[in-house]
Amino acid sequence: MPTGVHIRDARQQLFDAAERVLLRDGPSALTSRAVTTEAGVAKGVLHRHFADFDAFLAELVHDRIARVEAQSAALRESAGTGTVAGNLTGALIELFDPVAVAIVGLVIFRDELRARLRQAGAAGIPIMTEASAMIRSYLTEERALGRIAADADADSLALSLIGGGHMLFADRKGTPPDADAVDKLVTTVIADVVQRRLL
Repeated sequence: MPTGVHIRDARQQLFDAAERVLLRDGPSALTSRAVTTEAGVAKGVLHRHFADFDAFLAELVHDRIARVEAQSAALRESAGTGTVAGNLTGALIELFDPVAVAIVGLVIFRDELRARLRQAGAAGIPIMTEASAMIRSYLTEERALGRIAADADADSLALSLIGGGHMLFADRKGTPPDADAVDKLVTTVIADVVQRRLL
């Protein structure tokens, strides 16, 4: 690999390479050498930007968490528009893209990464925890607007939707479930709180 050549946005280039390796070969194949080879850069490039490989992986996870937080703001803004089921279905489809599902698997697979994330203040399973908070926040907004029952348990509904959504999307070998399957899950989980709002 050439050295001394300036690489524009090396961090993003390395993140993109890591995501490709993760999707293609799984978490056990994700090594610093695999990432730098995939990115087409010298191994030293990774170590110039990150203290070690687990620090790199932790930043990869934090990058994905930032995307969930941006999605959360957009989902909250959608409260009161469209249908609750439609908004949640769209959110789950966007949330559980193949990279996000693979990163959740990576966090579960690598003890060192989980330890690093916990030291940085992460709770639960990163990405899943933020996703649950996103759904809970949205449902809280919809409850305040009267579009779901006033006594709806936003925490339990969020956990059910995130857990069920992850099960739908996980281990699909790159083929996500169709929107109808996601809508069926969402509609089933929220049926009671939507119906009781109408009574």
